Amino acid sequence: MIIPCPYCGPRDTSEFFFRGEARPQRPQYEDGSDAFVDHVYERVNNAGAQVEHWYHAAGCRTWLLVKRDTRTHAFLSVTLASEQKR
Repeated sequence: MIIPCPYCGPRDTSEFFFRGEARPQRPQYEDGSDAFVDHVYERVNNAGAQVEHWYHAAGCRTWLLVKRDTRTHAFLSVTLASEQKR
């Protein structure tokens, strides 16, 4: 698979580290232990478009926010994670 890095251009996935699906921020302590369990262990496992975090370890060393189709492994969009709205 080839990932189109915004800085380095098209690169093989062997240059990247896959963190996993880009999930909402960690729950607050006041939300209870069930919220933490869900955050850590519950995975959506979509069949289709999913937003993920990838780190370009062998290149520009930036975190990327990648939208990828899990059925075809096609990369639909790639943006810098630092540009993600919080």
